[in-house]
Amino acid sequence: MTEGCILVLDEGTTSTRAIVYAPDGTALHVCQKELTQHYPHPGWVEHDANEIWERTLACARAVIEQAGGAERVAALGITNQRETVVAWDRQTGEPVTRAIVWQDRRTAPFCAQLRDAGHEEAVQALTGLVIDPYFSGTKMRWVLDNVSAARELGDRLAFGTVESWLVWKLTGGLHVSDASNASRTQLLPLDRATWDEGLLDLFGVPRGSLPEVVDTHGAIGRCDPALLGAAIPISGLAGDQQAATIGQHCLSAGDTKATFGTGAFVLTNMGNQLPRSSHRLLGTVLCQEGGRRTYALEGSIFVAGSLIKWLRDELGVIRTASESEELARAVPDNGGVLFVPALAGLGAPHWKPDATGVVAGLTQGTSRAHIVRAAMESLAHQCHDLQEAFAADGAAWTTLRIDGGMSANDWIAQDLADMLALPVERPADIETTALGAAMLAAVGAGIQSSLQDAMCMGSARQTFATAMAADVRDARVALWREGLRRYV
Repeated sequence: MTEGCILVLDEGTTSTRAIVYAPDGTALHVCQKELTQHYPHPGWVEHDANEIWERTLACARAVIEQAGGAERVAALGITNQRETVVAWDRQTGEPVTRAIVWQDRRTAPFCAQLRDAGHEEAVQALTGLVIDPYFSGTKMRWVLDNVSAARELGDRLAFGTVESWLVWKLTGGLHVSDASNASRTQLLPLDRATWDEGLLDLFGVPRGSLPEVVDTHGAIGRCDPALLGAAIPISGLAGDQQAATIGQHCLSAGDTKATFGTGAFVLTNMGNQLPRSSHRLLGTVLCQEGGRRTYALEGSIFVAGSLIKWLRDELGVIRTASESEELARAVPDNGGVLFVPALAGLGAPHWKPDATGVVAGLTQGTSRAHIVRAAMESLAHQCHDLQEAFAADGAAWTTLRIDGGMSANDWIAQDLADMLALPVERPADIETTALGAAMLAAVGAGIQSSLQDAMCMGSARQTFATAMAADVRDARVALWREGLRRYV
């Protein structure tokens, strides 16, 4: 057994996992449990915060036992679905309502009010974020406006994103949020250490309910030994997309990764340069050490892996996720079918929260293979939209490093290389989100001396080269743009 292991809690949208890594980045033990999705109204998405905690704790205990006990774990890192808001009672540690998930669109009317009142330009200048239901601040405001139990708590009310909730539970009351997650609330200026009073007033969130903003790696806290068997140091925290960027070794300015999970998220490392976008991209904190920040420019696609799940579970046009690749290869092209997968609105660079999905161009010759292929093509089309926006903002891609569950699909990887006309690289271990959290925790605990040194934690890469004729690419782009113009 290996001493000095790193425990990572990877809390996603559809499942929670615990992974024990060796110091060289080898995943030794894994335990995963599904999370229940709640859809109480159209456009609403919720999680049970207690379920998140209980299943995460169960996974952590299982892998610690497999590793030979807590004394073999030298550090703990957490990475999490971002923007999801948990509200709880500081005194009892109990949630006061279900967690509002990042995909939730219930605050669209409030966001429209803020935009109509002319606040978006100032908010984006401060936070790097456009006004959209995606982010945490309006979710907190909704809880205060609509959950009487939350309002009645007064000073006992605590808000946090999921890493904040897990740290609270693991430590018995430490209320912190790392800078990468805090930068997604729309309450933290990119260049300031803590919450902005003007933003708090605009969104109507009391400062006393919020956590302390801390580094993404360092001595953050220690676990209650009664929970995991030892006072394991918590030394790494990061939102899932920032963690994946680090796990993909995108540590130099210009390095770019795309993670294809429930949604798809592209981040380009901007170094210490404050990210400013004129093309509806997002500025975010990539990581923070000793109060010093590294930034990223980001484009968010709301529906990626969830589209394949929807094709399987709701439409029934595929039986398994893997069948999507078989069907895409079964036809030479999309047969004229256009698929706009706006099942949760459209993200960057369009930012149309009220957009809905569209399937067009159907004929009697259309097969389910054409529909599935068009659905899968929509991923590369959205990435192509982002590619143009990044380039216009001065952050052109030279190579795209991909990860996440959908990246295992060779057809998707090749289609990306074809439509983006650049090399696409995929690591052998596509779970780079958890690896990035392990790298942060290793540096934070002194197992590795720096993130650059922690790049020894990783796997070999496969490269997909462009193989599509320019006229074919142009025809697909034209069909996509016409579809957006006509239907969205």
